[in-house]
Order: sequence, then C-alpha cells, then structure tokens
Amino acid sequence: MLHDLTLTQARKALAGREIGVVELVSACLTRIEATEPRIQAILTLRKEEALKEAKTLDADGPDPTLPLWGIPVTVKDALTTRGLRTTCGSRMLEHFVPAYDAHLVHRLKKAGAIILAKTNMDEFAMGSSTENSAFQTTRNPWNLNRVPGGSSGGSAAGIAAGQAMASIGTDTGGSIRQPAAFCGVVGLKPTYGRVSRFGLVAYGSSLDQAGPIARTAADCAAVLEVIAGHDPQDSTSLDVPVPPYSHLAAEPGGLEGLRIGLPTEYWGPGLDPEVREACQEAVNRAAGLGAEIVELSLPHTPYAIAAYYITAMAEASSNLARFDGVRYGLRSAKARDLMDVYAKTRTDGFGEEVQRRIMLGTYVLSAGYYDAYYRKAAQVRRLIRQDFLKAFESCDLIAGPACPTTAFGIGENLDDPLTMYLTDIFTISLNLSGLPGLSLPVGLGNGSGLPVGLQLFGPDLSEDRLLRTAVRLEAVLPRLPEPSGLA
Repeated sequence: MLHDLTLTQARKALAGREIGVVELVSACLTRIEATEPRIQAILTLRKEEALKEAKTLDADGPDPTLPLWGIPVTVKDALTTRGLRTTCGSRMLEHFVPAYDAHLVHRLKKAGAIILAKTNMDEFAMGSSTENSAFQTTRNPWNLNRVPGGSSGGSAAGIAAGQAMASIGTDTGGSIRQPAAFCGVVGLKPTYGRVSRFGLVAYGSSLDQAGPIARTAADCAAVLEVIAGHDPQDSTSLDVPVPPYSHLAAEPGGLEGLRIGLPTEYWGPGLDPEVREACQEAVNRAAGLGAEIVELSLPHTPYAIAAYYITAMAEASSNLARFDGVRYGLRSAKARDLMDVYAKTRTDGFGEEVQRRIMLGTYVLSAGYYDAYYRKAAQVRRLIRQDFLKAFESCDLIAGPACPTTAFGIGENLDDPLTMYLTDIFTISLNLSGLPGLSLPVGLGNGSGLPVGLQLFGPDLSEDRLLRTAVRLEAVLPRLPEPSGLA
C-alpha cells in the first residue's frame, strides 16, 4: 500500500511516474480517515487544498530540481502556516491564522512538498506526553492506552501510523527524540541554529529547535537537507554551508574507524531492563560493523533536569508574556477592566501545565532569586556542555537510551509533574548544550512489546555523521512491524 512507502521510496516512484501525486496524497488521506479516530494526531487537515495542489503538480509533471516534489508532509502546530490556523495546542491561539509561513515551512513548499495537516502537541510544547493539548489527547499507535510521547506526539504518532511521509517536530527538551522513541520512528534534533526558528512559536528560545521525524534515517536526511540553512530573519541561525545529507547518509560501508562512547550515567540505575537490552544489542551490532566502543563519563548529567527546567520555565515566562489579551489571541469576555483582561484571559487561555511553568519561571527570575536559580542554572549548563566537548576528544559519537522506559500509560504521570519531567532525563542535556541528537528505533521491548529508541548524539554540526551511522545500523537491525495498536 502507498502509505507504507518511505519518503525515499515515494520520491523515486513519483520521479519515475510509477505513481501520481494525487494517488499518493489520496492514499495518505484514506489512511488518516482510517486511523485518526483512534490516535487523534491531527488538529487541522488540508484535504481539499492538498488534493488541489497535487493535481497541479501532476499536470506539470515530475520536477527533478525539487527534492520533495509531491511528498505529503505534516507540520507540528507550533509552526506558523500562512492562511492555516496555528493553535500551538492552546485555547489562547485557537482561532489564530498567521499571515506568513515559518521559514522552514516556506522551504518545504519551495522544495515541492505538500503540507497535509497540522499535528497535535502539548500546549506551547510544554509536556512529555501530548496529554496537555487543549483539544485532544493523542494515542500511541502501538498501544492506544499509551502516550505517544511529547510534545511532538502528534507528528510521531502520525508517521508511525502512515498518515504522511514525514513530519516536522520541535525539540526543546527532547520533544522530537522522545516521541520518536515511543512510536518507533526516527527523530532528529539538529544543532541549535542549524534550522531557522523564524515562525516557531517560542517556548524556551535558547533551547527550541525544529527537526524532522520520519520512518527512516535516510528520510530524515532528505528533509533536513531542505529545511537546514541560514536565515537572516533568525539572529541565531548559523551561516554555514548545508552538506548533501541524503547523499552522505547513503554512502556504502560499515562503521570502521568510528568511536562510539557509552556514558556510564546513561546506562546505570533507573534504566528499564527491556530498554537496556534492546539498546545494548544495537550497540553490539555497531561493534559488529567495525565501530570501537569506548566507556566515558558525563559527570554533570545528574544536574541537567534541574538546570533545564529552571532555564526553560524562565524563558517560557518571558516568551508567553505576549499572550495577554491585548495584542492578539484570546481575550476573555468576562473582563471588566484592564487588570481583568490580563488575569482572566491568561486564566481562561492557558492550561494548568502552562500556568505552572509561567509561575515557576517568574519566581526564578524575580528580584532576590535570580542569582540563586537562573544564574546557577546557566553555570551548570556551561559545565554540561564542557562535559560533552571533553567526551568528544575520546569518541566521535555518544550512544545511550533515548528514554529510561518504553511509552507509559495515558494518565499515569499526569498528576505527578516531577515524574513527568524525569522522563526527559536522557534528552535534555543536548538542548542545554545545543548539540544534535537522533533517536533510532532498535526493536521492541521484551516485556511491553513497545518500541525502544537508541539515542545517538555528536558534536556541533555532526548531523551527517549521525545520519550515516543510523542508516548503517538500520541495515542490520530488525525492521519494526506495523504498529500493533492499529492492527
């Protein structure tokens, strides 16, 4: 069936006129109709518009100069899309229709991709389960009673279910890699600044990074090649050349000469045995391909959770101050004076988790507490990055589990924020350090039967190395079957 094709396979079939764009888009729409009532991954669907664009592309014929010609993709609802509502999973922006495209959305369209839908997410990207959306709870296609991970859970669940060829997620503390691991797909968080943040609704500005989610590493490479690059509209965008990721990832060979570091802090107590077993087997496969395995330590890892949540919440409290009922978005109809507008709009518009993070962020930035919390977190952040830079003197990549467990149950951690925050323990260090990371599905847990993700991370701008390693590992790892929750 066409919805089972990878992006790479679909691109080849379209270029050779084996299939048409309308045929491919229709297959994805049919799959959405069949799966969406069960997984609820989509907030806004562009059915008629997508079919119209597909007909135009078919009429013009394949264009080899457009790398994503005719490929249906979905986009997380945190990225602005011209003429298409962008809610960020919040009542605050429920009816917001942007007048412009995010820079990466513009690049996708320019490359010939068809935006099929906007995907569900935790409100303002705050959460690790996609249970905090103001509109619906997305479910994991492998087990409908489990979460897909968050906050890009709609993107990951949709790709696992075959709703599109690729999706764009955002990663502030692991929100691409964690849901990719839970749903058995590949998720890549690029180096901070590699992909423009222009048009991305900000949560933590120094941490946010958009990236691809797809079924294979080669597919992620193809999307990254399109969306990466300098953007003068984003002052943090890196002005460095974009390598031909898809060509580099497809190079034949093993992993001879590659040194993979295993940090003791990622493989110790607290790691679920079934996750350890699957990840260790993948590392053994890497060694079988010629990689050298090196043990190392990242000593400041235990402080990452505290440093991350202080930093992220402080930045969130500042970024979300713009949603006050005056400039744009929701305005409470119950307000009777100016203070009422501020208070009631934010009470009505923000969910519980967002309000919690704004209050905590405001507290750590307040006079008298800034030095004790925010400044200290910034100092720890620097030490965590130094750990990585030192580690990369003895290895080329680092490997560890993406998450300590497989997908947890819906509602299981919802009333326990601290436990929910700890589910990000293996992913947040990369956001604090700005480094790239990739989650690769390496099998199913022996006990749960749910996907397990191995996380690979490397130095700044090492996406080509990450993708090439992932492609070679995919070739020797068992391919996951169709998600059991949709069977």
